[in-house]
Amino acid sequence: MKKPELLIPASSLEVLRVAVSYGADAVYIGGEAFGLRAKAKNFTLQEMAQGIAFAHEHGVKVYVTANIFAHNGDLEDAYAYFGQLRDLKTRDGRNAAPDALIISDPGMFALAKRAWPEAEIHISTQANSTNYETWNFWWNLGAQRVVAARELSLQEIRRIRSQIPKEMEIECFVHGAMCISYSGRCLLSNYFTGRDANRGACTHPCRWKYAVVEETRPGEYLPVYENERGTFLFNSKDLCMIGHIPELLEAGIDSFKIEGRMKTALYVATVARTYRKAIDDCLESEEKYRQNMPWYLDEIARCTYRQFTTGFYFGRPDETTQIYDASTYYSDAVYLGIVYETDEKGRARIEQRNKFCVKDRIEIMKPDGRDVEALVERIEDEEGAEMDSAPHPKQVLWLTLSEEIQPGDLLRTKKGGKDTDDE
Repeated sequence: MKKPELLIPASSLEVLRVAVSYGADAVYIGGEAFGLRAKAKNFTLQEMAQGIAFAHEHGVKVYVTANIFAHNGDLEDAYAYFGQLRDLKTRDGRNAAPDALIISDPGMFALAKRAWPEAEIHISTQANSTNYETWNFWWNLGAQRVVAARELSLQEIRRIRSQIPKEMEIECFVHGAMCISYSGRCLLSNYFTGRDANRGACTHPCRWKYAVVEETRPGEYLPVYENERGTFLFNSKDLCMIGHIPELLEAGIDSFKIEGRMKTALYVATVARTYRKAIDDCLESEEKYRQNMPWYLDEIARCTYRQFTTGFYFGRPDETTQIYDASTYYSDAVYLGIVYETDEKGRARIEQRNKFCVKDRIEIMKPDGRDVEALVERIEDEEGAEMDSAPHPKQVLWLTLSEEIQPGDLLRTKKGGKDTDDE
């Protein structure tokens, strides 16, 4: 079988580097405008150039999202933006143009083709492409890839694969949050708050709690569906296809896409590393893939999730695979930081993200799949002053651990319970 691309999201330069180190074949990012994640940190043009150069040095591609549904007032700036991406260079003059643009809107597609005729263009899932004639339509206009609508089954994807040019690529989401609206084209945010989800400013009203009010009894809220955490009419479970890699390969999918351009470095590292190993194991032998399934499932539960579903891949969700649940996130790990460098004393420099203390046992998460338990022997601040604990987020620290550590390693610790932080 053809080896599929593992496509990982990145919200920042730091996360992009993590995605590259932990197994991505390609990374997708957003600039400061024209993408559908306005609340994400996103990239300045110079950060984008740095990130693309880093990825290319490691043989990894970078795709830039420009998948809003544009209004007239967006077009002039969008044309200029595509020209800036075409000519993007690092400070030392190296070419840093992205490998592809991700676009939904036909007008934005036309602008990109005029501003940058050689650009590779991928059609976003927001374009709700659900049949092979749509794939061929975009191919004839010059698109190289279409991201499948999330409403497609594997049977439908196999049919599309058989009816489009061999050179044309199919990209599908295989993991992450699911929007309850058709191909993500939601109007609720704009209606409730004036912030348009189709222009990158979604307020996620699908995660809110809802109730029914009877006209003659104002103030009496009748739950639509309720459990001990509240009522969640629109909320979806998260997609997870880690247990179905052979079926995805057999369907002819060229790119396995992970959702999460607003996620932390720990989430990105965990999902990238797990899917990387699962794909590679499956291509080596399905027996090896099946044998390692307990590790994949345990590992994927270490990052934040809302409980899992296989979405529409095996047909329309029914009572046994229903997609609605509470918006509470679960996680089995706390993210402590990334190792930026080590010194001659064996100390590791990190930027702390969550509290930990001397004598705590933590886990060193390595890109090659190993997890090494280590004792925190010493914590020092930037000036070398010794500390008993690290309680201040974003503080730069030097750590001495009981085990060897390398730049690029992530530090985490186990926990139980729930995490309601959307990252």
